[in-house]
Amino acid sequence: MPNAVNWNRAIVAAAVPLLLAAVILGTGVGCCDCPDVTADARQLPPTPVRAATTLATSAPATPVAAQQPAVPPTVAVEPGATPSSPTAASEGDAGDIVVFADLNWTSARVHNRIAQYIIEHGYGYRTGAAGGSTNELFEKLRHGEVDVTMEVWLPLQDRDWLTAVADGDVKYVGSSLGSDWQSTFVIPTYLAEEFPDLDHVDDLQDPRFRQLFATSDSGDKARLVGCVAGWACQEVNDAQIAGYGLSEHIHTFFPDSQEALFADLYGAYAKRKPWLGYMWGTADPAVLLDLTPLEEPAYNDQCWYTHKACAFEPTTIIIAVNSDLPGRAPALVHLLEQWDFGLDDYHDLLRWMNDNDASVELAALHWLRTERETYRSWVTEKAYAGVEAALRAGLAADGWPQ
Repeated sequence: MPNAVNWNRAIVAAAVPLLLAAVILGTGVGCCDCPDVTADARQLPPTPVRAATTLATSAPATPVAAQQPAVPPTVAVEPGATPSSPTAASEGDAGDIVVFADLNWTSARVHNRIAQYIIEHGYGYRTGAAGGSTNELFEKLRHGEVDVTMEVWLPLQDRDWLTAVADGDVKYVGSSLGSDWQSTFVIPTYLAEEFPDLDHVDDLQDPRFRQLFATSDSGDKARLVGCVAGWACQEVNDAQIAGYGLSEHIHTFFPDSQEALFADLYGAYAKRKPWLGYMWGTADPAVLLDLTPLEEPAYNDQCWYTHKACAFEPTTIIIAVNSDLPGRAPALVHLLEQWDFGLDDYHDLLRWMNDNDASVELAALHWLRTERETYRSWVTEKAYAGVEAALRAGLAADGWPQ
């Protein structure tokens, strides 16, 4: 398992609303390229120091293939069962649909499928899932086209987030995965062991290492696989490369999907070839493979809001809703406030998905069947009974993408 940080969720839940309240009240002064707030108001609860650079994991002997998001209509339904309408329509208005931001990475989709199942079968609401890029879906959250985003990554998205909070468009309701790492400059650990003097981002200026990562489509520059086009980290990747003086040494490719990014790394890893690129702690390869990020100067605010020649700050991942949702569906907001699904939970479920070649829908059903006491603490007894009845009947969720 990677050395990702899983810190006390109670601290996050207590501190974030207070900090966001300070933003709304308009305290502080602006900084370069960020909202008119103080650094203290922008910051979430203090985070631990980033763990050691080697992200050792229980890697399989042969890297797995990238997971495919497409799911046939009945893939998540037990044999002989037929999907049907929600089983416990005690809360929801039959005409009301709760729309989730279906962010295009695995952990967000897993969160969505679990929440959609509980909301449909436990509370009687219809659900939907809107696809799109990070920025596009956040704008839809602000304008009410999306009701729930299960993963907002701060401070990566803090400029848009703080503006939306100050405008009264969105509300923080709880912690998602906790805290996670990410890096633009990750290599397989077998490569770090073969080249022990390749351990810092500045080493990429060395002609030896530029040639090590060069490919036919990168010319004489090192090939770096960046984050998915349209994600908030794309801008950071570019800024860090320029800030470190690597523009003449690196050619960046931005894949069009999470699956393409993973497949690129899995393909190199299977052949033990050189690979350099962006990765984050909850990503499938970070959990399943053995990866090492290159060392970078430590994060600080001045760096981040100017040239970005420093490491990512450990990310806090939160749940947000459109500001109208508490009035429309207070029971659902209460559910999300109780949400307690951390990094360890997700890593275990991801390994199960890999071992069973399972979709995110099957993973949601597996988790609900095996973690009954966990989600029971989030919901009413009536909602729990509805979900259990749906599980026994082998039902899917109507709002899951087909």
